[in-house]
Formats: sequence, C-alpha cells, structure tokens
Amino acid sequence: MPKFKHWIIVAHPWAWPASGSPAMIAFSYVFYMYKTGIVAEVNWSFGILAIIGAVIFHAAGNLISEYHDYVSGVDKLEKTGPIRLIVLGIFKPKPVLIYGYVVLFAGILLGIYLLVNTGLPLLFIGIIGVISSTLYYKFKYAGMSDLIIFICYGLSIALGVVYVMTTELIWSTLLISMPVGLLVVAILHANNTRDMLQDKEAGIKTQAMNLGLEGSQIVYQTLLLAAYLVVAVAVMMHFLHPLVFLVLITFPVAINNIKLMKTATIDNLAKIQFLDTLTAKLVLMFSVLLAAANFIAPFI
Repeated sequence: MPKFKHWIIVAHPWAWPASGSPAMIAFSYVFYMYKTGIVAEVNWSFGILAIIGAVIFHAAGNLISEYHDYVSGVDKLEKTGPIRLIVLGIFKPKPVLIYGYVVLFAGILLGIYLLVNTGLPLLFIGIIGVISSTLYYKFKYAGMSDLIIFICYGLSIALGVVYVMTTELIWSTLLISMPVGLLVVAILHANNTRDMLQDKEAGIKTQAMNLGLEGSQIVYQTLLLAAYLVVAVAVMMHFLHPLVFLVLITFPVAINNIKLMKTATIDNLAKIQFLDTLTAKLVLMFSVLLAAANFIAPFI
C-alpha cells in the first residue's frame, strides 16, 4: 500500500525546478519591467498562480510518462537514475496514470480560471502545456523530446506567466527565458545520453541515440555554453540589466559538467550516471541568480 510520501515521490518532485525556474524568471522579469516603467499594471497574484500551474502541469506529465515508460518497457529494475515506484511494485501502473490525469485536470481548472480573467492567447499557451503533459512520451520515443521540452519549458511557460500578469504578449520574454530553457534541455540530454543503451534495448529512439555518444557530448556542451551567450545577447539588446551577469558565478559548475560528460565512453556510461542531477542543480543556481538580478537591478 503506497504511503503519502510515495504519492509525492512518484511525481518526481526533484524535477519540478525545471518548470518552476522559467516561471520564476518570468515573474522576476515582470518585476523588472514594472519597476523600470516598461509595463504599467501587473497582477501579482495571477503570476503566483501561473507558477503553481506550471509545476502542476509538469507533475502531471511526469506521472503520465511514468506509466507509459513502464508499460513500454523503458523503465526496468536495473535502469540507472531515480527510483521508479511502479518498477519496485509500490504502485500498480493504472493508479499512477489516473493520478496523472487528476493532477492534469486540476491544472486545467486553474488554467481556465486564468484564461477567463485574462485573454484568449493563454488558451494556445495552455494547449502546449496539455500536449507536453499528455503526449511527451510519444515525442520522447520518436527522438523529439528535446524539441518539445525547449518549446514548453524554454518558451511557453515564461510567455504564459508574463501574459497573465500583464495581459500582454511581450515577445522579449522568449529571449529572457531561452537560457534556462537550454539548460533544462541539457538535463534531459544528459539523462538520455546515460540511458542510450537501455533505451535502444527498449526499442525507442531519443535524440542522444540519433547523435551517438560523441554527437551527444557536443550538443550537451553547446547547450550549456549557449545559455550564457544568450544572456549576453539579452543584455546587449537592453532587455536585461548587466547585473544578470551574476549567472557567471555558475560558469565553473557548467565547465565541470562539460568535462564530466566528455569522460563518458560507450562502454562506461555510468560515469555520467548523476550528470542529469548535476545539471538540474546548475539550472536551479542559474535561475535563482538571474531572478535575483532582475529583482535587484531596478534599485541600482
């Protein structure tokens, strides 16, 4: 019989910063624009609800994918990475799927409330969230998971948060959220690179499998370095204050992660067993510093 903690663990709470981070950055960006006179009116409570909504959709997607990964044979007892409670027999598969759709329904209800109080553009942003939550496993098995994760976590979450707070589609948001989106994709890419042999046995294709180990190592490095480059571009275009270069504090962490990725060989992928976790920590540190800079910059 699953305990309360198991109902939390099965939704992969350690992964929630991947959705909470772009939402937090978007919230801080609205604060920066408000304090510098770029936007005149802001609904702060809607922003908080939007952050919660992003995490709810993410949790729902984790649960639905947990079910499909098990029934498709992707998740096995000997697979590396975080514990899988269906594999361990703590949950039967069907309750996890039902749980996922219940959580998704809660997210949709919250989205409808925000939609009624804002405008139609949120509907299209919400549809992206529903597709990502319910069909992510199909994109993953077809080698397109990197693309859907970048669209959802790198672009639409932030655009949605800014929209509900301002009722404006502020397109510069896409550039502001892109760095963390690239880093979130890097989490997934590290995970898929580590699991490429096991995924091949399960008969699915990921982008890492298509690229091979050497290509995956290059892509991982590119994703991390590009995140810092995009921050510089945003500053040069005067969308962000130079204080956001605080994120460079995390650059040594990124370099260490790149070096670790390069140590992996096809015969010893265990060397990067925890690289996805290390990349997730990088995402959290990077996002906190970027958001903090946005909150502090108007007062400098």
